Amino acid sequence: WIPGVNSQKKQMCFDWGPGEMLVCETSFNKKEEPEMVAGCPFIHIIRKDIDVYSKILRKLFNESHGIFVGLQRIEEELTGKSRKAQLVRVSKNYRSVIRACMEEMHQFAVADKDSASGRQFSSQVSILSAMELIWNLCEILFIEVAPAGPLLLYLLDWVRLHVCEVDNLSADVLGSENPSKHESFWNLVTALVLQGRLDEARQVLSKEADASPASAGMCRVLGDLMRTMPVLSPGNTQTLTELELRWQHWHEECERHLQDGTFASSPHLESLCKVLLGDDAALLEQKELLSNWYHFLVTRLLYSQPTVKPMDLHLYAQSSLDLFLGGESSPEPLDNILMAAFEFDIHQVIKECSIALSNWWFVAHLTDLLDHCKLLQSHNLYFGSNMREFLLLEYASGLFAHHSLWQLGVDYCDHCPELGRVSLELHIERIPLTTEQKALKVLRVCEQRQMTEQVRSICKILAMKAVRNNRLGSALSWSIRAKDAAFATLVSDRFLRDYCERGCFSDLDLIDNLGPAMMLSDRLTFLGKYREFHRLYGEKRFVDAASLLLSLMTSQIAPRSFWMTLLTDALPLLEQKQVIFSAEQTYELLRCLEDLTSGRPLCGEPDAQQLQDDDIETTKVEMLRLALARNLARSIIKEGSLEGS
Repeated sequence: WIPGVNSQKKQMCFDWGPGEMLVCETSFNKKEEPEMVAGCPFIHIIRKDIDVYSKILRKLFNESHGIFVGLQRIEEELTGKSRKAQLVRVSKNYRSVIRACMEEMHQFAVADKDSASGRQFSSQVSILSAMELIWNLCEILFIEVAPAGPLLLYLLDWVRLHVCEVDNLSADVLGSENPSKHESFWNLVTALVLQGRLDEARQVLSKEADASPASAGMCRVLGDLMRTMPVLSPGNTQTLTELELRWQHWHEECERHLQDGTFASSPHLESLCKVLLGDDAALLEQKELLSNWYHFLVTRLLYSQPTVKPMDLHLYAQSSLDLFLGGESSPEPLDNILMAAFEFDIHQVIKECSIALSNWWFVAHLTDLLDHCKLLQSHNLYFGSNMREFLLLEYASGLFAHHSLWQLGVDYCDHCPELGRVSLELHIERIPLTTEQKALKVLRVCEQRQMTEQVRSICKILAMKAVRNNRLGSALSWSIRAKDAAFATLVSDRFLRDYCERGCFSDLDLIDNLGPAMMLSDRLTFLGKYREFHRLYGEKRFVDAASLLLSLMTSQIAPRSFWMTLLTDALPLLEQKQVIFSAEQTYELLRCLEDLTSGRPLCGEPDAQQLQDDDIETTKVEMLRLALARNLARSIIKEGSLEGS
């Protein structure tokens, strides 16, 4: 929906940019004559990745960039446990960045909860929470590759991390004067049991035993059942077979207590015993405390299939989802993503996340990590690249649209061996060079990667900007850096024109230190040599200055339009007490003057007629002729006397 546009009556036209699209209304209509009525006067800019403009998410992008670059440097030689441990550590680093960003976003949402921005922050918190939930599950299933037994311990930690309401409830109940009489006391005990936090549940249950002697015996029996439940701890050496046997005995004992009516006089304790037995109906009665189907799944596995194998997970996941939703509602996108993960369908996880999430950050980094785990080697896309590279470049293209995050995008392109270089070349040319500092950063990136064409293009752009702002020194240095002879000639002409108007050069330091760069174009060479003439004259090295001035004219390197200026510069040298120009040199100057005043074209240059009717120029010419004639006489006498002696 575009504000102010009726898409049923008017058609839209659009134009793609690197990171955004321009949309406007058009009167084009194939079927009938267009109505000449006022329409929407605006051009709308539709951004592809608006998340890059969020200050908080920018921290996510910056922090994760460092993790990404570090991951690319993990040595390929590392194999087995050491490599797996490093990859798990990288995954946890990514998750910690997501969580830190989520916590900061939550603080903003709480501080600004009544406004539209507050609601936007809350929405973003939900998205980040879902991202961390999915990433954590993928870490357990695809990176840790947890076997039967430890798998359930990981899943329990996963649920405990993402269902946090229990901790708030615990603080509320245990902080009251009489916890056992608190209205949420049994909810707390049940919630702790549902999360497998049995030691904490026993401690809370002891409050009831202390407060009610009548139920103390039942609480003690249930507490013993919780205490003796067999659990595979990380440091335990028992086999899965031993665990299954012990768990079967424990399960039978729980069932016997239930059948004997041990807890018959206390519905709460009886319900808890049914939960320990993994009874589906009893678990579904606690829907509110479970809050979602994947919590229901993990609790169900804990109390009915503690040694579930990874390959069987999807069966229990599907039945848990069906039971929990009960046909009342259809699965959400998050449910589909988690289900794809439980089915070990990595590509479906990535596809569903790409559709559901608002930017490419998540899928790009998760895919890269899974690719380092050698899980995506067989999957190539039909449009020229593998999935990892495609997603990384999509993410990078969003970064290039931002005024500062483009620098991160460069590294992502660098680590895409197939199409990264081409993509970088296309994007780097489109970065707006708003300041010279930014331009230098872009230039440094191009030079480090030997991107010659892009370097030349950027230098030309900067040279043109400098000319428009009348910063000739900067324009000349950029044109030299671009090795652009035509533009260097143009800027040199501007320098010479300024000199004619003002009588002095600007940016002397630059012109004095041109060095070999002055050979880029004839005009630049002339500018450098002409400045050298002025320096020699200033140092009173008149003979050297005279020779240089004459060579500039006779070598045809000086533009014809500048000859009169050069001849005028020769006047002070002609009037010196000592003879500077020899007779031969004076003849050359006379020839140049005659060529200039006769209007005869020289070397095919179109500009031949020079100021014949201008009185001032005529006076200059007469003065020059007089000075040259006098100098010629003096030089002939001097040279004749030298020969005679």
